[in-house]
Amino acid sequence: MEDLKKDAEDNKFMAFFAYWGILFLIPYLAAKDSPFARFHANQGCVLFIMAIAIWVLGLIFAFIPGIGWILAILTNLLYLVVFVFAILGIINALKGEKKELPIIGKYTVLK
Repeated sequence: MEDLKKDAEDNKFMAFFAYWGILFLIPYLAAKDSPFARFHANQGCVLFIMAIAIWVLGLIFAFIPGIGWILAILTNLLYLVVFVFAILGIINALKGEKKELPIIGKYTVLK
């Protein structure tokens, strides 16, 4: 138990980077031995994949004649969800907590 708290305390700053897009690679590569940093790197990776999927969806919708521009605007609202999830992840990381992000946190991409 004490080791987990020490790991979280020592790697809070690394975990902070996980929620800044591609920077999830920093804790993943630089803190390989930290379960805390790796947990947050995975959460950040899943969030990054979500952001890319939203971007691709917006591009596809933009080319649909007639209603495509409306759908593209609606996908931009999903970016707000990504932003909120990133803030939640940063808060959890800085508090030293391993809480999953809502909806997407249960997925594991990085081991």
